[in-house]
Amino acid sequence: MSDKREEDQQTGLTRDISLAAGAVATGLLTDLTSQLLGETYGKSGLVKWVGFGVTFLLLVVLALQLVSRYRRARRRKQRETSELHAAAEEAEQWMIAFGSGSGGMAAAEWFTLNEDWLRSLVATEKPTTESLDDFARICDALEVWYVRRPDADALLQLSDLLSAAAEACGSRGLAELAAARAATAYRMLGDLDTASTRLGISDNIATNGRTAAALKMRRQVERALLHLATAERAPAGNDREEAVLNARDRLDDARLLRPGPDLAADVAISVNLAVVQLYQHDAEGALEHLRPAHARAKAAGDVSGEAHALELIGVAAWMQRNPHEAISRWKHAAHLYAEIDEREGHARCLQHLGSAHVVDGDLDAALELLEQSALLRTSESEILTRYLDAARKTSEPPVVDDDPPRRTPVTWLKRAFRRFVGGLK
Repeated sequence: MSDKREEDQQTGLTRDISLAAGAVATGLLTDLTSQLLGETYGKSGLVKWVGFGVTFLLLVVLALQLVSRYRRARRRKQRETSELHAAAEEAEQWMIAFGSGSGGMAAAEWFTLNEDWLRSLVATEKPTTESLDDFARICDALEVWYVRRPDADALLQLSDLLSAAAEACGSRGLAELAAARAATAYRMLGDLDTASTRLGISDNIATNGRTAAALKMRRQVERALLHLATAERAPAGNDREEAVLNARDRLDDARLLRPGPDLAADVAISVNLAVVQLYQHDAEGALEHLRPAHARAKAAGDVSGEAHALELIGVAAWMQRNPHEAISRWKHAAHLYAEIDEREGHARCLQHLGSAHVVDGDLDAALELLEQSALLRTSESEILTRYLDAARKTSEPPVVDDDPPRRTPVTWLKRAFRRFVGGLK
């Protein structure tokens, strides 16, 4: 892939030199034609007709030069469009492979190697109505990558690029999606107020049709995640309980808004409903959502969804005072996360296992697992630091069991909008 891009860059340099030389030649011809016309004017006889003849030939050559330059520019634009289309096709295929047992690890490696190339394409491309779909598909693939990594700043920049493209091409549907994507980024950054504002903007832009229903579902899930994020910050009491109940209501609304059968959406909504039950200390209620979600994800080859369901089944088992089952589930989930290179999930499971060893008094095993978790983390975790201190015997174990249960991000709306871009303007 990199060799091909270097070849394309060399070809582009040669082309630019050729275009520059053509421009110089055209300028010289124009200047020469003007001089001949000036010298021929006022002459008579043979000199006059020879001058007009040479001038006519120069004008023909000049016209051919201009036509040639136009055709080269058109071919160049077609090549650029072709590159964007090829990139969109490739990125979409790898996006679909994300989280799957057949290509999850390869997909993570591909995005690691090609992220800069994709970012460069969407940052420099001026999308037209013809290329907007390919532009949006690349943005969709990058969103999945940035949520999985996670990289909130990059996701916010991506939403800004999509918003600018939507405005330039007059696509309300993509503007609606861009605002929802910005809400996700701000939530990841911890700015819950701005995230809520962006969701309101997305609501105000909302269009009609199947795509609009998918986006309404996304907004409801995103609102649920905002309420759960609020619950994480709130002390135990009425405020936290209210936030959790609001999250459940939004998830129930999301389930009703599904535009049609959507296995990935079903799994994600079920997992998030289980998170609500875990916040309410209802382990059995959580398992009623997690068991079918795990079965559906496994049947669909969705290793990421399967691992997350298993991780939360382990949390429920721990709440039910069944540490053996919890540890077994976390080990299995950690293995699945590692298979698809989903490092945040892998790190969480190692943290669960390490904290269980702390509680059991096996501090050497705990320290090894917790240090591995810290290496995989992309951001600091206060509770992980406290368990590490306990494993190193520099402080007492935390009084809480572990981090709040993780929510499933809204990356399952992978490409619900591509076929409808033309109808969203």
